[in-house]
Amino acid sequence: MEKVKEIEQFIQYLIAEKNYSQLTAKAYNIDMFDFYVFIKQKNIELINCTKNIIREYLATLYNKNLKRASIIRKFAVLKSFYKFLIVIDAIKTNPTTSMSTPKKDKRIPLFLTEQEIKNLLNLPNIDLRDKAMLELLYSSGIRIEEMVSINLKDVDFMSANIKILGKGAKERIVPVGDICLFAIKNYLDERRKKGLNYSISSPLFLNKYGNRITQRGARKILHSWFIKSSITKKVSPHTLRHTFATHLLDNGCDINSVQQMLGHKNLSTTQIYTHVTLESLRKIYNKAHPRVTKK
Repeated sequence: MEKVKEIEQFIQYLIAEKNYSQLTAKAYNIDMFDFYVFIKQKNIELINCTKNIIREYLATLYNKNLKRASIIRKFAVLKSFYKFLIVIDAIKTNPTTSMSTPKKDKRIPLFLTEQEIKNLLNLPNIDLRDKAMLELLYSSGIRIEEMVSINLKDVDFMSANIKILGKGAKERIVPVGDICLFAIKNYLDERRKKGLNYSISSPLFLNKYGNRITQRGARKILHSWFIKSSITKKVSPHTLRHTFATHLLDNGCDINSVQQMLGHKNLSTTQIYTHVTLESLRKIYNKAHPRVTKK
């Protein structure tokens, strides 16, 4: 990949000043380089880019049938980039200032029913570590990248809380249920008996080599249990996060509390789950109300 001074400065700024993770910075770098390739073909420099050129770029993304969420992300990266150029006085006018962000598709997130989640969590002969990971993802709604970064010292068994390091290196405390804590204790007891690392600063979840389990490794392991549960839906660890939020709202939890537990910056991000619960209420109403024609 060709080195571009402005992009390199931008990425370093995100890491050093904005505390972005290496993974997020890498994604920003890829998006910026895609845009750079587009304008380079038109013999235009990044600092000389206009609003019309950006619109043309977005139009090409639409024509390639790129997902709307991906287009929104790429546009957000460009907005951040040109704000950065203003900050360092590389440009005087931000071409994205008066441009509106494309609207997101309102897609209802995939989630599991209570019966499906019971079938998954009660699978026979499941490894104690894997059982603990599944219970934790469903009990807390945390992301898989947050799960693999947890250390033993982050788990407070007395208060039934776990300290999570979320996006943007922001910490939050999330509650976890008794069944989840019991699964974690069982796994840790087994680990101690095997003589594996059990120090307070050690990772909560280890791989077969005794090191911190990676996000990729955890995904692969959990995917095998999704298959064994015979769930016909396309399930991923993130599905358990969606399931956590949906079940809380279905059972009367207020949306602000769910927002806090999920670590969402904006309430609008959490509100997607209200569409799910309203849909479930509609089905119950149609089935139960005597003034609705049954089909």
